[in-house]
Amino acid sequence: MGCPGSAYSVGDFQRNWSGRGTIPVFMQEQSETGRRLSARAHALSLEISAEARAEWGFATDILARAFRERRDLASNDRRMVAETVYGLLRWERRLEAIVEEMLSSSRGRREIISAMARQELKLLVYELRNGIPAEALKADVRRLAGRELDLDLAASDEAGLAGRDGVDREAMRVSFPTWLFQRFIDSHGEKNATALAMAMNTRAPMCVRTNTVKGTRDELVAHLAEERISVEPTRLSPVGLTFETRVNAFGLNAFREGLFEVMDEGSQLVAEAVAPPPRSRVVDACAGAGGKTLALAAMLANQGRILALDTSGKKLEELRRRARRAGISNLAAREVNGPELPGEAKLGAWDRVLVDAPCSGLGTLRRNPEARWRLSPKAVDAYPADQLALLIAYAPLVAIGGRLIYATCSVLREENDAVVERFLRERPDFVVMPLKEIWGKARAAELGDETFLRLLPHVHDTDGFFAAILRRKD
Repeated sequence: MGCPGSAYSVGDFQRNWSGRGTIPVFMQEQSETGRRLSARAHALSLEISAEARAEWGFATDILARAFRERRDLASNDRRMVAETVYGLLRWERRLEAIVEEMLSSSRGRREIISAMARQELKLLVYELRNGIPAEALKADVRRLAGRELDLDLAASDEAGLAGRDGVDREAMRVSFPTWLFQRFIDSHGEKNATALAMAMNTRAPMCVRTNTVKGTRDELVAHLAEERISVEPTRLSPVGLTFETRVNAFGLNAFREGLFEVMDEGSQLVAEAVAPPPRSRVVDACAGAGGKTLALAAMLANQGRILALDTSGKKLEELRRRARRAGISNLAAREVNGPELPGEAKLGAWDRVLVDAPCSGLGTLRRNPEARWRLSPKAVDAYPADQLALLIAYAPLVAIGGRLIYATCSVLREENDAVVERFLRERPDFVVMPLKEIWGKARAAELGDETFLRLLPHVHDTDGFFAAILRRKD
């Protein structure tokens, strides 16, 4: 359970990425090197992107497997392959449209090339639009198309947009399915929808959470400095760090010693919003591999009690391993199947119950760009009913005066506000507790609308998250 893509996996960091800030549309991460891919990296990028495109599978998993099978691949090539693959997946729709325009001859005929050549041509267009000079690409373009193609057209701001208008044109410009871009508009308005989509086309920063059971953030900075790792404090989370150095975080001594967990800054803020009192009892109802569970355990300073529940025994076993490394001893992990809960999940006995519900994962598109092509309107529309069912199922565990926290890594109103509204109609014994009552008005306004936590990539440079605090009436 838990949101798809809401937690990092080892595969995320096979990419060895870091970075912050908004990169202009179609600005490729590899452009900072100003170099083309090596022949081997070029071929591997095409191979991996083709595999990801076949069924829109998780690119992080495909990349991790490919790199395991090629341990001799230089670290710089690994980084550039990963960046290129992710760029190709993000810009798939726009690149396809640009290549189609290029192959449509001004003489009224359309060039026919093989599917493989077409994919390679997309890669060349991607390189062109990210700073590689046209002159360096002409020979390869001629090899693939059998003639000269208009690279000036391919590099222009209007490339791929001919014959389109309105929402469809803007969706094409930022390379999103039109239906999904319309959902962004419905939830955030036209201007914010474009800004959100543009932010989704940039790489996410690499953030970690300090394990305060074993030390302070300043102490972690010192440990990482000893390993020649440059970091800076996260702007919004009081326990986070952003890596400024490209590094495999899981290979660091500080990680092996349990001094930090890799965790998006937004996810850290969701955990903080749970605000468990000292020595309190907490249920993490959709714990997954336990990123927020471990954060809550650390907030409790290894005191109190945390019960982590999930339908996946495999994920819970990973949580147990992570807890041992982190020195966490105040939690128990239990697998659940169907509506029956373990006996220790006593009704009305828990101060905080977190339902980090399975969702569309649209807040994590910077990390999972292929999801925009994998998802369908039908799939997205199926989530709210299940999310509501989870809230209703776990609400009875909350003590009188306790809090039920509903969270998703979606940016859509139908998975967020609308689910809360439906739940409150079903359970009038719960009321919304405004976030400003926990964090104060200024911080709650910065991180949402004073009532709910609303984190957006283009505003906060975090993954997209939503959280609502629901208090059970006395």
